[in-house]
Amino acid sequence: MSYIATFRAAFAATVLLSSVQVTAAGTSAETLKAQYQRPDNIPFPADNLYSAEKAQLGKMLFFDQRLSKNFNMTCATCHNPSLGWEDGVPGAFGGQGKFLERHSPTILNMAWSDSFFWDGRSPTLEDQIRGPVESPNEMNISMDEVVSRLSKVDGYREIFQRVFPGPGITGDGIMKAIATYERTLVSGTAPFDRWVMGDEQAISESAKRGFEFFNGGGGCSDCHSGWNFSDNQFYDIGLSSSDEGRKAVTGNAADQQAFKTPGLRNIQQRAPYMHDGSMATLDEVIIHYIAGGTPRPSRSEKIKVRPMTVQQITDLRTFLESLTGDDQPVSLPILPY
Repeated sequence: MSYIATFRAAFAATVLLSSVQVTAAGTSAETLKAQYQRPDNIPFPADNLYSAEKAQLGKMLFFDQRLSKNFNMTCATCHNPSLGWEDGVPGAFGGQGKFLERHSPTILNMAWSDSFFWDGRSPTLEDQIRGPVESPNEMNISMDEVVSRLSKVDGYREIFQRVFPGPGITGDGIMKAIATYERTLVSGTAPFDRWVMGDEQAISESAKRGFEFFNGGGGCSDCHSGWNFSDNQFYDIGLSSSDEGRKAVTGNAADQQAFKTPGLRNIQQRAPYMHDGSMATLDEVIIHYIAGGTPRPSRSEKIKVRPMTVQQITDLRTFLESLTGDDQPVSLPILPY
């Protein structure tokens, strides 16, 4: 049966369903809400603790074109704060004009992640930063060359010496500073958060039903769990793609076409969706999960045909839209020259 035929069969079955929302078995709404409370502080690793000046240095570097060989890219090229810290196109465009097959993932709330890139090949945020800088298809410059460039700038020499006394400008310091800044990029308080905190008027009745369905019959919380709505695990969700995903990292056949669960905060700002940017709207994403995607041995057991009523689809989308936070505009830093 084709993908579309599977969807049609699943959708036709919804006429037999009750419109009553299903909450996770034995779990009250208040207990569920407690699982999604915003954290009180940002976790920083012991070997790269926070300081305001280090974060400010990282922000300068994040927006500095000197981190690309041809001075034509910054980190913000693919991680635009106006687009949910993504880039709004299906596949990213590298600094050499090369089309990249994977969609740029958001860097929001990365302080709560334990692996990075869609395939999880970097174990730390610091290590991840080296990837796009040195990739020949992206910023295309060695970290040593970046160090050489920045070392010619009086302002950078002074700041690095204050932040990293002794070693001054090093590749390790560059990665630590940018990682520190990126950990401060936390999605703002959303209507959903205000509802969790007790404001019953913060979200609509449709969104409340969508939350219950998300945690119940929709099966969404099987992977999209916790305050950032991600379990940080890897799954083949049945997308039609030739990308090996996590398997290219582990060599494990079970990881074929498996990609990391993205968080859902500010999801309304972050179209297109999926690792390849193949879905333009949230409705397309929901329909994909209704149909269960392409059946194959590596497809996760969590992915299955899940019939939904039109009301459930509407409620689920409305809930997802309630996760968009009240984020402050990002000011551009003044770069040293």
